[in-house]
Amino acid sequence: MSTSTTPTFDFAGLKRAIEERDATAQLALYADDAEVTVVDRINTPGSPRVLGGREEIRAWIEDTCERDMTHRVDMQVMGDTGAAYIQACRYPDGTNVLVAVVLGLSEGQIARQVGVQAWDD
Repeated sequence: MSTSTTPTFDFAGLKRAIEERDATAQLALYADDAEVTVVDRINTPGSPRVLGGREEIRAWIEDTCERDMTHRVDMQVMGDTGAAYIQACRYPDGTNVLVAVVLGLSEGQIARQVGVQAWDD
């Protein structure tokens, strides 16, 4: 008798990759056809920034990781088909960024991500 198991998502690995600004480790957690939606004061809910596929997501993650800022993942919630967390970032000049992120998971990878972010003026 064989049993099949659904791959589990490595949330601890995602947290570590974000906090260490490791773009390669972050990208490895996304499905090839993943979609990321970003909403903020520039990319409004009516016209969000939508990234499709690994190459577009790679450029976005690399840009974020190259910025001189700290990242902290907090308040994570994990389920079988999704996860959510708060990401708090801080630039050296004291500017804060807060991002609420919801993930849709499939086969142990991020299939869909929606992030709503706000930052200090």
